[in-house]
Amino acid sequence: MFTGIIQAIGKIAALEKRGGDARLRIQTGKLDLADVKLGDSIAVNGVCLTAVLTDAKGFSADVSGETLARTTLGGLKSGDAVNLEKALTPTTRLGGHLVSGHVDGVGTVHERTQDARSVRFRIEVPAALAKYIAEKGSVCVDGVSLTVNAVAGAAFEINIVPHTLAETTLDELAPGRRVNIEVDILARYLERLLTAGKVEGEAGEGGLTRELLARHGFA
Repeated sequence: MFTGIIQAIGKIAALEKRGGDARLRIQTGKLDLADVKLGDSIAVNGVCLTAVLTDAKGFSADVSGETLARTTLGGLKSGDAVNLEKALTPTTRLGGHLVSGHVDGVGTVHERTQDARSVRFRIEVPAALAKYIAEKGSVCVDGVSLTVNAVAGAAFEINIVPHTLAETTLDELAPGRRVNIEVDILARYLERLLTAGKVEGEAGEGGLTRELLARHGFA
């Protein structure tokens, strides 16, 4: 698990295709790897990867075909900047929101506008993800925990303050740029609970329904 609070900006040293999947080599910059062991998780642009090789300058991770298909990692090239975050521990401050590092899909930046000292972005996501994104809710964009300012159809807006622009790769975003999107994990699991028992081929009613939530004051 992660928090969506970026700890460092790294750079892609190499992306080696390996018969349907790939190995990614990342230079981690100021990220302290002293406590990182083989098998530990590190989020790269919001994607949870397992460190299979480490040294003083960075780490390597294998990227499955599934991950290449569902994220932007397959399009990275040497020199590209990436957001990095080590997995949280029981004593980590939860400054963002709970992030799994399991990207739900890829969105596209449609607009970038200046808003005082901040920058406002409008990002469109696949229609299947739009229902999980709510105004003033949380969303993870390229590994960064953000608050949703507005929602319109399959598009949402976020406002990035100067500190976040300086400490992440978000200042590089421009219209047309593809970004990794992870929706709020609570929204995903709530939908699963609400639809339990209604999956095609299953009998019976779900244990948790909208009527039950309303009856007890939760909806």
